[in-house]
Amino acid sequence: MKKLCHFSQVGLLSLAALFASAVSAQEFKIGFVNTDRIFREASTAKSAQVKLEQEFSKREKDLVELGNTLKTASDKFEREAPTLSESQRNTRQKQLMEQDREFQRKRREFQEDLNTRKNEEQQVVIERANLAVKKVAETEKYDVIFQEAVYINPKHDITDKVIKSLNATTGK
Repeated sequence: MKKLCHFSQVGLLSLAALFASAVSAQEFKIGFVNTDRIFREASTAKSAQVKLEQEFSKREKDLVELGNTLKTASDKFEREAPTLSESQRNTRQKQLMEQDREFQRKRREFQEDLNTRKNEEQQVVIERANLAVKKVAETEKYDVIFQEAVYINPKHDITDKVIKSLNATTGK
């Protein structure tokens, strides 16, 4: 971990030296893009979210119904267990356990499928956002644009420009 911190410090010092020399030679233009805002505000990201909700809403509804059915059956078993014979209790308990395993399997598959599709949709948004960032950078002659920073002066934040560019290209 110390090596990583030392490497990061050396990298930051080198970057600072690069900025200092570039600023002394000419005006050095930097920008910052807030990717979280892009995922929340860009029309591409919003439409991807709507698409995912439409694609997975039926399966999610079915899962909720299956979970409710399982809970109802479990509650009924708890109420009736004292009056059941040993063999009936064991049979019903095994059935409930099997139903629960099936429910857990379906829930896991749903979550895996949803995560896979989210990643695919996010990748599309990232690719389009990167093209929009590049377009803004070239148009406005930025030397470097950062996507992550510990602190950024708001005057360097070009997220609004990128979202506007991204939304404009989405509409076409």
